[in-house]
Amino acid sequence: MEKICTVHYIQHVPYEGLGYIEKWVKEKEYNLSVTKIYEDQILPDMSQFDMLVVMGGPMGVYEEDKYPWLKKEKAFVLQAIEAGKTVIGICLGAQLIASALGADVYPNKEKEIGWWPVAFTDSVAQELFDSKEKYFVAFQWHGDTFDLPPLDGVRLLASSEACTNQAFLYKENVLALQFHFEVTEESRDDIIVNGKSAFTEGKYIQTEEYIRNNV
Repeated sequence: MEKICTVHYIQHVPYEGLGYIEKWVKEKEYNLSVTKIYEDQILPDMSQFDMLVVMGGPMGVYEEDKYPWLKKEKAFVLQAIEAGKTVIGICLGAQLIASALGADVYPNKEKEIGWWPVAFTDSVAQELFDSKEKYFVAFQWHGDTFDLPPLDGVRLLASSEACTNQAFLYKENVLALQFHFEVTEESRDDIIVNGKSAFTEGKYIQTEEYIRNNV
C-alpha cells in the first residue's frame, strides 16, 4: 500500500493559517496536523509527519527573551531538516529556517508591505513555481530579513528591490520563502486587520486600500 503523507504545520498566531496550502493538502488526500504555538501546544515527534510547514507571525526570530518558545522551535526545525523531512517556511517560518541553519536574521532596511514584484534568480525557481516568467508579484508583510545560511547546497531563488533574499533552497528538501505565496483573499484580509500597525510611511509600504483592490 502506498504511504500516505502527513503534513504538519506550525501556526504562530490565529490569523496566519495555511491558506491555499490547505486546499493543496486536501487535493492530495494527505493527512494534516498542527501545532498552535499561541495555545502552547506541544511539537510532535519526528515519526509523526513527513512534511513540515512553518507559518508566519509578527514576532522576530531574535526575540527569544520575549518569546521563549522560539529557541525550542528553531531546534525542532533543525531536527526536521537533519532528519531529511521536507520543510517549507513562510515569512517568519523562512526566517526560522535561516536561523536554524546558522544565518543571521535582523531588521531589513525597509519594511515591505503589499503586492511587490519578486524576480527569480535561479532557473530551478522557475521549475519549482512552474513559471516561464522571470518575475511574479507576491504578497509581502515583513520588516525583517535573513542572510543566506553559510552552507553548501544553499541556492538563492528570488529577490525583490526591497529585500535581496526572498527565497532559498537548501539541498532538495528545504524551501524558505519570505513572501506569502499561500495567501488567499480571506487570509490577506486577516493579516491586514491584525497588522494595521504596519501601515506607516515607507517606500515599500502600500496603502490598505491599494492592497485590497489589487491582486
